[in-house]
Amino acid sequence: MIMKETETTEFKKSTAELKSGVVSISAILNKHGKGELYFGIKDDGTVVGQTIGRNTIKDVTQTIVDNIEPKIYPEITVKKVKGKECVLVEFHGSHTPYFAYGRAYMRVGESDKQMTAREIKRQFDRKQSFLWGKEISDKTLKDVKASVVKAYMRKANEAGRISFKYTNVLETLKKLGLLSGKKLTKAAEVLFCDPFMLEFQAAIFCGDR
Repeated sequence: MIMKETETTEFKKSTAELKSGVVSISAILNKHGKGELYFGIKDDGTVVGQTIGRNTIKDVTQTIVDNIEPKIYPEITVKKVKGKECVLVEFHGSHTPYFAYGRAYMRVGESDKQMTAREIKRQFDRKQSFLWGKEISDKTLKDVKASVVKAYMRKANEAGRISFKYTNVLETLKKLGLLSGKKLTKAAEVLFCDPFMLEFQAAIFCGDR
């Protein structure tokens, strides 16, 4: 098996490169939300192995937890690759943007690029939109337009974006992740219920101009 770095897999020759490894973790999280990091493999895929000392796993864990914000708690194990021991760090997170040593990075190919202020803002905006969409709606399943759900699923199936078929409103919304228990989320309301009814009030005041 040929070992290759990807947008979600990073190699480090040893834990001497732990700091840059932490940066790679944050960059991968900001782009893909999950990934893996190996200590004991060179950039070109050559497996050299990692010396595993008494505190190796503890030090790697502590450095990651202490220097990435929001905090993550990765799974760290010793794994044999081509007969040599390596340290494997598996991580995931959905609370982007993630910062390593006070800076935010984005994975681009096999490199980690520092994010601009505009890119960081875009991540925050996307996060706020996502959180709003997960909130519970005042609408109920009875307010969902089945015809709209069917049309949505038909287009998604034809485009190859969703593999499962429409069955009924409850099961379909559940599979789409648009229910909290049996309650609609705001995202489901926007997609499949009648448009929001917004009320505006205006007043005219007397003045000199």
